[in-house]
Amino acid sequence: MGKPQQYFDAMTTSDLMTAEELLRKQPPHKRTELVSGRMIVREPAGHRHGRIAADLAYRLQHYVKAESLGVVYAAETGFVLSRNPDTVRAPDVAFIRRERLPEPEPTGYAELAPDLVVEVLSPDDRPGEVLAKVGDWLSAGTRLAWVVDPSRRQIRVYRRDGSRRTVGDSDLLNGEDVVPGFRCPADSIF
Repeated sequence: MGKPQQYFDAMTTSDLMTAEELLRKQPPHKRTELVSGRMIVREPAGHRHGRIAADLAYRLQHYVKAESLGVVYAAETGFVLSRNPDTVRAPDVAFIRRERLPEPEPTGYAELAPDLVVEVLSPDDRPGEVLAKVGDWLSAGTRLAWVVDPSRRQIRVYRRDGSRRTVGDSDLLNGEDVVPGFRCPADSIF
């Protein structure tokens, strides 16, 4: 996820951004999200983070495409989770089931929560920020969130129903009923 470079906490209500303004005002070479109308700017992800996110995206994409289950989205694809004030979050990997895909496909941010999101932790991520992000996803309708912790070699699985579990290095990560049939040895991710 990467440590936030800055929060614009001094903004007044009239200074809050919309999802459309965020799309137009992307700072170059930065990663941004919008949380309750406030832009959060982050540094680009590190090497290990990028490798793990790309590997999981590849594995999911390969399986999802072969099974015609839906679409996998790459890192930094934004999704509008709420309006007034707007919240736009961008996971490291996302999946939307075929029957939920927006038609026509939006050129900007889709206004829906993916069925599955993957967040890969960076060494300087704060636990409270990560849990807030997972909470935003689940509150907006995401059914399954995987938080990959490379340092601890584990994956925390959060479900919309409030249940959670930890997948250890020797366990099997699976898509449950969100990506049925998807399985991946956790140790192969790290």
